Amino acid sequence: MSRERLYLFDTTLRDGAQTNGVDFTLADKVAIAAMLDDLGIDYVEGGYPGANATDTELFAQSRPHKGKFTAFGMTRRPGRSASNDPGIAALIEAKADAICFVAKSWDYHVKVALETTLDENLASIRDTVKAAKAAGREVLIDCEHFFDGYKANPQFALSCAKAAYEEGARWVVLCDTNGGTLPHEVEKIVGEVVKVIPGDHVGIHAHNDTEQAVANSLAAVRAGARHIQGTLNGLGERCGNANLVSIIPTLKLKKEYADKFDIGISDEALKSLGKVSRALDERLNRPSFRYAPYVGENAFATKAGIHASAIMKEPETYEHVSPDLVGNKRKVLVSDQAGKSNVLAELDRIGLKVDKDDRRIGRLLEIVKEREALGYAYEAADASFELLARRTLGTVPNYFDVSQFDVNVEQRDNALGQRVTVTMAVVKVKIGDESMISAAEGNGPVNALDQALRKDLGKYQDFIKGLKLTDFRVRILNGGTEAVTRVLIESEDESGEHWTTIGVSPNIIDASFQALMDSIIYKLVKSGAPA
Repeated sequence: MSRERLYLFDTTLRDGAQTNGVDFTLADKVAIAAMLDDLGIDYVEGGYPGANATDTELFAQSRPHKGKFTAFGMTRRPGRSASNDPGIAALIEAKADAICFVAKSWDYHVKVALETTLDENLASIRDTVKAAKAAGREVLIDCEHFFDGYKANPQFALSCAKAAYEEGARWVVLCDTNGGTLPHEVEKIVGEVVKVIPGDHVGIHAHNDTEQAVANSLAAVRAGARHIQGTLNGLGERCGNANLVSIIPTLKLKKEYADKFDIGISDEALKSLGKVSRALDERLNRPSFRYAPYVGENAFATKAGIHASAIMKEPETYEHVSPDLVGNKRKVLVSDQAGKSNVLAELDRIGLKVDKDDRRIGRLLEIVKEREALGYAYEAADASFELLARRTLGTVPNYFDVSQFDVNVEQRDNALGQRVTVTMAVVKVKIGDESMISAAEGNGPVNALDQALRKDLGKYQDFIKGLKLTDFRVRILNGGTEAVTRVLIESEDESGEHWTTIGVSPNIIDASFQALMDSIIYKLVKSGAPA
């Protein structure tokens, strides 16, 4: 049986750019658009030419794309002709394959926001589609506030959608702009729309204000829509947009959708989904969400011992899909709640083959529980657990020793008379018979210590040159100024691999140093550095 085609439209670079704290540069937009193209997205909405300098420059020249590079803008203003609207002219002049126009479809907005008549709004939609079609552009119409508009005045909301379709719009996109519509409402309303507009011309654009944007998108597909708009990692205004990183694997891997629909994402591209998700977060300089469905670090992590035992026998007992299909991996966590099965599963994952009756396994589990009672959390620090396990089994070389370190924080007036805080760290390292002293300044004690520690490790320097710290998290485990501090450091190397290390101490510098040391030693072990 032939499958129907579903089309995916990414608006990360336009709607996602409205996320609080997100500000894409031109280089960001070009790189992310290429990444989306490689993934197989059908439409990539780049931005709003004429609205700002970055988007205007983005659309000033043609760029090679496999999918359709799309410009965004508004339908003609009330009281103007399409030929006399500078916004329409800018969109038609933009180097884009398609144009997505936003149009009002809620009578309340037409009267209050646009201060015009319902007939004039319909004429604006028709004239805009006609002008863009005449210029040879593929046209999409985002019917803004469609679901709220339909609930208030179904006849008018439908007339807006029909006007766009009848003038030749390729896609009429129904937008839940305020994000308050529920899945059963979406399914019912889209079902009514596809009675008058063919479903292969109907799209859905859902916002996540009730945490149901993905569910609403899938409800629209069940009702007949064949075009889905969303963003990577659910970026977007307020609570975000429908998350394509969740929608894509659901369409590919869940039988209800996979048996009925084709999308432009190949099986091989699906395996890059986790990497794509992380790459966006890296560009935004923010940590990836560990609990993200499909691609998050904890998406296939198991903590309970009884679950780990079952997974070792048959992964499907506690996994709804295989993690490797989406570029993720299985994790069996080791914690104070863990049993022997967790430890054995994690040792197997990291390539340490140990007999299940080896007495060292019991000792390792005891050490984990003792250290977790002190504040360590190995379920959140995979690399530190691996080093602990290797040390218990006697397989970590003694690469170097830090015999002494000193961190000095000084506040003073600089040459300009400004009050500044300067941090200096000095580290004394012994490698074999050779001793070395390194000093470095940083923007804080941990940064200075990190810079000094990695400044000169002699024969090991080449092994760590691609190492960088990507996240630093501190948690106070009990109250007061003498509280025990837990530090988690996330690191990345030149291959893109991430790992997390941990340190615990009443002294935040000491805790940070433990985590820094583990990160460096883990990198040396992973790289096969000789002792």
